[in-house]
Parts: sequence; C-alpha cells; structure tokens
Amino acid sequence: MITVDQKEIIRREYFLNRKSMREIAKELHHSRKTVRKAIYDPGIPTYKRSVPALKRTIGPLVTVIQQWLQEDKQRPTKQRHTAKRIYERLKAEYGYQGSDRTVRRQVCLLKGTVPDSHVPQTYQAAEGGTFDFGEAYVKLNGQETKVHLGCLRLDYSSHYFVCALPTERQEAFFECHLRGFGYLGGVPGRIRYDNLKAAVYKIMTGKRRQEQAAWTAFRSHFLFESEYVTPGKGQEKGGVENLVGYVRRNFLVPLPTFRDYDELNAYLWDCCEEDARRRRRFGRTVRELWQEEQASLRPLPQQLPEGCTTVTARVNRRQQVRLDGNWYSVPPEYLGR
Repeated sequence: MITVDQKEIIRREYFLNRKSMREIAKELHHSRKTVRKAIYDPGIPTYKRSVPALKRTIGPLVTVIQQWLQEDKQRPTKQRHTAKRIYERLKAEYGYQGSDRTVRRQVCLLKGTVPDSHVPQTYQAAEGGTFDFGEAYVKLNGQETKVHLGCLRLDYSSHYFVCALPTERQEAFFECHLRGFGYLGGVPGRIRYDNLKAAVYKIMTGKRRQEQAAWTAFRSHFLFESEYVTPGKGQEKGGVENLVGYVRRNFLVPLPTFRDYDELNAYLWDCCEEDARRRRRFGRTVRELWQEEQASLRPLPQQLPEGCTTVTARVNRRQQVRLDGNWYSVPPEYLGR
C-alpha cells in the first residue's frame, strides 16, 4: 500500500505534468491499478480486506456464544451472561486460549451494543459504604427460587459482603448488617441507602427522612450515619448498584444448585473471599486495601443487637396468636394477654 506522500506525487504527475498512467507507473514503479486509485482518490490510504480475517480461536466457539445469549432471553433480565462471564466459561469449559478482548468484541457484535463508561471516584479509608438489596434466582432443593441478596460494600477498598435471605423485610435488613459488619471486621462512618421501607417511614423534603423507630434503635448500637439517595437517582450509590448485578452475572450464571440457604451463603462467602484476592484496584488487590482499611473501621459493640423485629399480638381463646397471616400456638398461661 502506497503512502499519502506517494499518492500526492502521482497526482501531481498526472494533473500538472500531464503524464499518462502508463508513464507514471513505469517511472515510479507502481502498477497501473495503484496509479488509477491514487488519481481518483486523494484521501489518506486505508487498508481494507477483501475477505474477512479468519477467527482461528473464537471462530469455532461463536455458535456456543450465540446459544448462551439465546438462552439468556429466557432468564431474568438482570441475571444474564456478560462478556466477562462468557470468557470465563469458554476458558473453563472449552479450553479457549484467546484473549478476553476478542470475546468482548465478538459479544458486542452479536449483541449490537455499545459498552457503558463511568468516572471513577476516590474515598478515604473507613469513610463510608453503601448497602442495597437485589433479587436473583437459584435452584434451592431442586426448585428454581427467587432469593434476596443483601449487599454491603466499603467505598475505599471496594471489599463487599453478600448474603442471601428469603425476604427484604426489616429483620432481614438487620441480619444483613450484622453478618456484613462481622465479615468486614468493623463499621464505616457512613452508609448510603435507597429509601427502602425497612429504614424510611416517610420521605420529607430534600434529604430529610422520617426513619423507622426500630431501625434507629438498631443503628444506635453502631453509631454510624445513614444517608438516603434521591428517589430515582441510583447513580448516587452506583458502586453497590453495580455490585448487585456483578454478583448475579459472575456468581449465579448459569443458575447454581444448593440444598438450602446455609449452603448458598457459604458459597457466596467463598465468592467474596476469592474475588477480594483476585480483583485489583490502584495496583493492589482488594484484600490488601481492605486490610489497610480495617484498622480505621469502628469496632463492633460488645453486645450486638438481635436481627429481629418485635411485634405485639393478643392470644385468643384457642391459645393462638396471628402473625403475618399465620397462626401460632402459645402456652395456655398467656390466654387473653
């Protein structure tokens, strides 16, 4: 392929010196086809393949990727394959030897999408964290079941804790914090939340919130500050918003199978540990950053609150109380109380 300088010389000889294509080709040692192209196209030369390049590594696996993407259409929207997850599965299941960039490029072509971009932020150690609930599907005891993921993430180190529970009710909200603080080894100074009902009773003007009394009492054991994002502005706590999807795509695709919640949470615990050892930020692993941050976290109180809520119910003549649509038997001495 000729350079743009050579193309200019050819065009000068043809248009200014009035030489023929044959003469120019003979003098400059180019083919007449090359000379003709230079005359009719003054732009910068670009190389174009007449036949697409062979995809030796990814080519035989394109049908596999297409099948996975097709199967994803029957799966929950937020729990589908990403290019990263496809790359990991191709390596583990098909012995793929190519690069992850090749897989990302191929997935982008098959999906016809443009990747998102973001601006990174920096934080001080133990300055804050974020919490959010998310939903995912797993197979529990042989049945496809929707579980609720409680995700607690530290801003500075990006270390996180994830646990699965049957609901997002207040007692589950408390339990996630107890387990998360215990796993992370302390409490950050501030945590940002959605306006979830387990914590917020009423949204006031601006950033003001009327909080649930039980939540205020629970939080007072740890003395961290709560911040609530503007309704509909999930980007104000984008780290944990992305974390929920990250957990679904990287740990729960395809749908894993577990006997019960204990086995599921043990698996998630191992995933958090492995990801902290593997993932890197600012040239260091997340685990190394967390070990540095842990010294600045507030210590846990000597007496932890219980991860439960208290409800008053009257015992009827059948020695029963009703709670959440269910009847429970109690000892006869509580009759009428």
